[in-house]
Formats: sequence, C-alpha cells, structure tokens
Amino acid sequence: MGDLEIRAAAAEDIPAIVAMLADDPLGAQRESPDDLSPYLTALERLTADPNQRQVVAVREGRVVGTLQLTIIPGLSRRGSTRSIIEGVRVHADERGSGLGTRFIEWAIEESRRENCQLVQLTSDSSRTDARRFYERLGFVASHVGFKLQL
Repeated sequence: MGDLEIRAAAAEDIPAIVAMLADDPLGAQRESPDDLSPYLTALERLTADPNQRQVVAVREGRVVGTLQLTIIPGLSRRGSTRSIIEGVRVHADERGSGLGTRFIEWAIEESRRENCQLVQLTSDSSRTDARRFYERLGFVASHVGFKLQL
C-alpha cells in the first residue's frame, strides 16, 4: 500500500467520486453522474468548512477511493469531540486489496489528531458485507439509527 496517497478531494476528482458513489445498488438509485454541478457545489461547501474532510485515495494517479470525515465538537460525554465517517467508497477494482482498511485507519488516526473521543459511522442495513467489515475493525453496532427524508 506504499504507493497509496490520501489527500483532500479536488474538483477534478468529482467524476471519479460520483462514479464510485453510483456504483452499487443503493447509489445507482440516488446519484446522478450525468450532472456534476450539485457535487461541485457540495465540494465547495465541504472545503470551506474546517470540520469537514472530503478525501480521496489515489494510486498511480487514479482515484480509487473516497470518504468524508466530519469532526463534531459537543457537550455530551463531558464535552467530547466525535467524528463521523460517511460515504466510504472503494473502486470495484480495489475491493479486497486492503484499501478499505487503510482508509478507515486513516480516518481513525485523523480523528485522534483532532482529539476525538469517539468515531462513529452508519451503514445501510442492507450492506451486510460492510457491517462485517466495520465490526472486524472494532466498530460495535451499539445504536439504532434513524433518518428522516426531507
């Protein structure tokens, strides 16, 4: 994995990011690779927010993964800071290569650098392989998540 670079996402990475977001049964229903403008606007907002990290994994000049890390200061847990890992995607050609593990390890280390006391994430209940992956990395399915579509 020595040839892997994890860096901030840039506008030129958006087509590759959106392609990975759309490359699964759930993403295929909710992503729009034909219209990149909302993604570019979102990246501008993410980049302007110091508590957001939209990153890509690059190997040999090719974007092969992406994730978003959000740092959230809070009052609960004695004023703890937590992080949330979102939108983790690994290119189909890289699945099983260890990239996902390396990516999550990066997010955990970045969370430590930000003095987070807790790292959390959600995964759609239909993603059974993802659940096993996160449990293998030490995450515990301790809560029930709720969403409200607006």
